[in-house]
Amino acid sequence: MLPAVILAAGASRRLGRPKQLERYHGESLLRRAVAAAAACRPVVVVTGCRAEAMARELEGLPVRVVVNAGWEEGMASSLREGVRALDPGAEGALFLVCDQPAVDAALVARLLEAWKGAPVACAYGGVRGIPAILPARAFPALLALRGDRGARTLLQGDDVVEVPFPEGAWDVDEPGDLDTGQK
Repeated sequence: MLPAVILAAGASRRLGRPKQLERYHGESLLRRAVAAAAACRPVVVVTGCRAEAMARELEGLPVRVVVNAGWEEGMASSLREGVRALDPGAEGALFLVCDQPAVDAALVARLLEAWKGAPVACAYGGVRGIPAILPARAFPALLALRGDRGARTLLQGDDVVEVPFPEGAWDVDEPGDLDTGQK
């Protein structure tokens, strides 16, 4: 079974409060991300800023919580912590974030169905992005990332399988983003 890494360490500075704890359809974005990844094992959640509040929100869920002490560096540090938390024999991993409310179990099922060993990425807004599945051969590149950079450059190759997900362009960054349903 493929593991999942949920990146949930950021400070949500533009929003002004933890976006991971924002509620959509009656539950937090963090719990929604965990539910979306339920077909994966293990589900690793990388927290950082407000780690205690995130841990409380995750109580009772079948997840492995990893606290990223260097979360202020940016997304690269959370990717590194997530990769380090994976079992050594993992063939790859699904990477996702909490701030895409349209991500659900059906999308994850489509990504898992498309996974045949090559990278799989969602296609939206003219780009490839997360949620995405990266094979283990990409882990050294993830471990080498620094700063507030994600894995987008690893999703540009000709071997990347695209899964259309136009709703992926909708993310929560600023007040009102959950109200609009689109960005």
